[in-house]
Amino acid sequence: MTLRRAGAGSPLFLRVFALMVVCVAVTQLMNFGLLIAVQTPTAKLYTVGQAVDALRGKITDDDFSVSREDRFAEQPWNPRGERTEIAMAKAMGVPVERVLISFPTPILTREKSYDRASVPRPVPPPTVQSARDVIITGDFSAAYRADDGRWVTVTTSTGFEPWRWFVLWWLVVSAAAVAPFAWALARRIAKPIGAFAEAAERLGRDPRAAPIAIEGPSEIADAAAAFNRMQARLNRYVDDRATVVGAVAHDLRTPLMRLGLRLEVAPDDLRQACERDIRDMEAMISATLSYLRDTTKQGVRKPLDLRSLAETVTDDMSDHGEPVILAPGEPVVVEGNSPALKAMLNNLIINAIKYAGSAEVSLGEADGQALIEVRDDGPGVPPEDLDRVFEPFFRGERSRNPDTGGIGLGLASARAVARAHGGDLVIRNREEGGLSALVTLPV
Repeated sequence: MTLRRAGAGSPLFLRVFALMVVCVAVTQLMNFGLLIAVQTPTAKLYTVGQAVDALRGKITDDDFSVSREDRFAEQPWNPRGERTEIAMAKAMGVPVERVLISFPTPILTREKSYDRASVPRPVPPPTVQSARDVIITGDFSAAYRADDGRWVTVTTSTGFEPWRWFVLWWLVVSAAAVAPFAWALARRIAKPIGAFAEAAERLGRDPRAAPIAIEGPSEIADAAAAFNRMQARLNRYVDDRATVVGAVAHDLRTPLMRLGLRLEVAPDDLRQACERDIRDMEAMISATLSYLRDTTKQGVRKPLDLRSLAETVTDDMSDHGEPVILAPGEPVVVEGNSPALKAMLNNLIINAIKYAGSAEVSLGEADGQALIEVRDDGPGVPPEDLDRVFEPFFRGERSRNPDTGGIGLGLASARAVARAHGGDLVIRNREEGGLSALVTLPV
């Protein structure tokens, strides 16, 4: 049996289900209120006499609109239309063939079809007045073919009835009544997802970030606990690997020291060659320990101005005679660890100076990210090596001479620092020649 975690509330499933039930209940109550409050719509009644007067130009009702058309669309036969046409012909004193009437088919309603043979023929009204008194229910369009062959058409135009306005406003009120519950439901579902997205982004920027608070529905609390355990396992995995590599690199110094002592009695030529190899190994061990320290040690992060930090690095190198230029610009503020970012920038500048003899640094912001670019005018990097330059101990200078090619950990360490801050480092050859190292950091 799974115990509920401390800080966890009722399950999210029950909360969502309860909100949906309340939302449906409110909707049904509003519909019931509409059923009680709305007035039963009644069709407007007209007489054949009103239609005839309108066809003859004696408009007595604003509900009619009259026009002259070259043709009139005739509907399929139906008993109602036949009776009304006979009454209109009687009232106008014209043959029934010169009179037509049609009734609009309601929306989403299929037009009815009738069998003429099964319906008895209607009896014409006995008098003109009785024909004029025949009732026409609802909207219609009537037409009379004049002597010139054109059709005089009269159509009812009742507009938007009051009961329709009432129903429309009732729907608006119903939507407003349900909206708070829908908003609460959407917020309850989206809030935990947003919290996990923020936690994942925070983990990418800082693996040592504080764990997620275990609170909210039981499903969210369980997911938060699993996320925190995953973060702890990842950190332990990285720490264990770094500890093993660091211990091996550190312990190698002891046999190297003993080897150096034993070489004191060796011939001069052999001793000098071995001492150079020992110094190279000591330099590699120091670089490895520095790399591990830069990539695993999580210092305090706080807002800092990258431009001030870059000025410190470039001024210090200029004081030592290195040709480094910092392009002017506005301050760029990020949240990060000052020593780590300083070491990253120092590695990039040293790399440019080592291979090209000079470096140019520029800073800026774009699309919510801080940009640090270190450019040089050197020979660049072969395209097949652009991805390999970040591999530890890989050197583009294949002579393995530490004076010209270094140890091969500078770029790897710089990218590790950038990624630890939620950014990245890419290397590309410039079209005009030289190499560009571009660092992106979240602002």
